[in-house]
Amino acid sequence: MKVEIDQDAGFCFGVQKTIEQAEKELLKEGKIYCLGEIVHNDEEIHRLKTKGLITIGYEEFRNLKNTRVLIRAHGEPPETYEIAKQNNIQLIDTTCPIVSRLQNRIKTCYDEILDENGQIVIFGKVGHPEVVGLIGQTNGRAMAVSIEADLDQIDFTKPIYLYSQTTRSKKGFKQIKEEITRRLKAAGNQDTLYLMAHQTICGQVSNREPNLIDFAKKHDAILFASGKKSSNGKMLYEICKRENPNSYFISSADDVETDMIKNCKTVGVSGATSTPSWLLQDVANKVSSLLH
Repeated sequence: MKVEIDQDAGFCFGVQKTIEQAEKELLKEGKIYCLGEIVHNDEEIHRLKTKGLITIGYEEFRNLKNTRVLIRAHGEPPETYEIAKQNNIQLIDTTCPIVSRLQNRIKTCYDEILDENGQIVIFGKVGHPEVVGLIGQTNGRAMAVSIEADLDQIDFTKPIYLYSQTTRSKKGFKQIKEEITRRLKAAGNQDTLYLMAHQTICGQVSNREPNLIDFAKKHDAILFASGKKSSNGKMLYEICKRENPNSYFISSADDVETDMIKNCKTVGVSGATSTPSWLLQDVANKVSSLLH
């Protein structure tokens, strides 16, 4: 049996930068706080926890003073920076540059459309940390949509400025844009005047889809390793499952079972942008061990 690790899988450069900075700080300080889960992968969180990483929530963050806190790649709303300033907290900001640029674009857009009652709509997972940070650039006035039913909250008689969470799919963005256009026309408005759509999906993420389709097709089975909380992981796994019915969602090497790879000549191992490369290797090693 041939076992192949997807060379496009694993941390995107934004997450990689965050992990490297966290490890650097841990070597220097012995421990460090991280606001929210550093990455949506329990295995990687556990590894960093053993090195001294302490994950905290927003309530605990508000009560901290005179310390250092790491900001993860997802980014944060302005309120987080205000609290840090008030409490003398030094932030180690590892926000992904692509997310930072998107935050600035949305903030600029919001400031410019206040007088025209425009609406900022973000295609993204409601409550996702990146989306929370993006909505924060608008004083909480932007709205997040992930399915067509969410569009009911939009006023189709006013201008709409559509953006996307950086890790969503191009296909999903296109579908939401088309539905907004349809509803605008139903309301008697021309979409060219009322809809300003900005496809702000990360190129590294969007390129995963066509490459993953090819990868899934050429193997008898796919073992897709991802954290259960990763929206990117769920999206990419669905692509695998669609192209190859013998695709299995796993969180660690311990989840690999003999029946998953039975009678297979080739097995592909892939993962989300939040899946560490060491975990992909562990899965590949487990497959090899089951063959002996």
